[in-house]
Amino acid sequence: MTAMAKKPVVLLAVLDAVGLTTLEYLLRRHPGKVRFPNLSRLGLGSIVAPDLKARFGKASGRDFAAGVEQASASADSVIGHREMMGIIDDRTYGLFPEGFPPDFIRALEERIGRKTMYNRMAGGVEAIERNAAEHARTGRPIVYASKCDPVIQVAMDEAVVPVPEQHAIGEKVFELARERGIQVTRSISRAYVRSKSGEVTRTANRHDTVLPLDGRTLVDVLSSARVWTSAVGKTSDLVNTRYHETIKLTERAYLDPRLGLRFVHPKGKDTNPFVTQGVVNALTSAGACFRPNGAFIFANFVDCDSLYGHTRDIPGALASIAEFDRILPILERALGPGGLLMLTADHGMEHRPDYGFHHKEPVPLLVERIGGAASREFRPLAKAEGMTGIGRLIAEEFGCGKDYEVTRVRR
Repeated sequence: MTAMAKKPVVLLAVLDAVGLTTLEYLLRRHPGKVRFPNLSRLGLGSIVAPDLKARFGKASGRDFAAGVEQASASADSVIGHREMMGIIDDRTYGLFPEGFPPDFIRALEERIGRKTMYNRMAGGVEAIERNAAEHARTGRPIVYASKCDPVIQVAMDEAVVPVPEQHAIGEKVFELARERGIQVTRSISRAYVRSKSGEVTRTANRHDTVLPLDGRTLVDVLSSARVWTSAVGKTSDLVNTRYHETIKLTERAYLDPRLGLRFVHPKGKDTNPFVTQGVVNALTSAGACFRPNGAFIFANFVDCDSLYGHTRDIPGALASIAEFDRILPILERALGPGGLLMLTADHGMEHRPDYGFHHKEPVPLLVERIGGAASREFRPLAKAEGMTGIGRLIAEEFGCGKDYEVTRVRR
């Protein structure tokens, strides 16, 4: 029997909030030594500012590295991930420093059958910690506006409001916001638990309700071509189309000890180890199961945004990037010879005195053909419009280039 030709396997890994300007900012304000040997090998040092190149190791010369400008109007995780998949959004979305309009809050309370509380702009943990005791006493959901994202957030204790009701509330919040023309990209129901000592921990039962898609995405194109599509982490929340599988691991029991995954946060709040395990699981399935036309894995490594970006934790962010660098060989081995690895970011993070804010800036794109050379085959990216070129490269890898179209959503 003749051996079948190996089908394409592509991993698109998004380092959330690690734009090039952000990375340069972190390095300039961290005098200590940082080691990124694997990212250096892929060429990251060749696309940073000249004064920082010496802090990186030598590139292999076999891979492709470039800075990519975002074409959409806003810097946001929803917008960035969708642009990679072929949708440019010219709309701008607002922040709500004074909270949401009183008439909206009154209508929301009527719709969900509960009074609410707070309705101010605040960081997530800050809003919950300030109001957790009152929420436990009254059962009123904590409504707050994000400091950096066009998002409505509603936080609730799992011991006070059952998780299914929390998710239903989040969906009603977004439905009402769209009815009333409030310019947000999503609502988030933030589930948390509270210890006897009063310490708050947000749980994996968070639920995002996101803007409907305004066009056909790369994921849809690949699915139509019988390419197996896997979303790992929060990518299925951000590009909310149909995937063959979604993987969201949250328990340490599911981490394979043979991989040696590590938690670098002092309190072990990292999400990236779970995403790494999810990617390995998806890649292992791609190699072991029949995938008629190959497999595409779309993964978000969120910690440099959620843990270290908004808190402006420079050592923490660099430690998280260094840990991603350390686990890169695990992903490369799981991809195997011929697999295509693409690393990028969805936006940057501007550190202001009070908070870290999402920032529109060039993002890195590192491309590696496992066991081969990628330096020449991806030069056409320079002609692409924003991050939509990433999706085009992936479509072409699967022979679907003619079916991939860019959608522009106008103001």
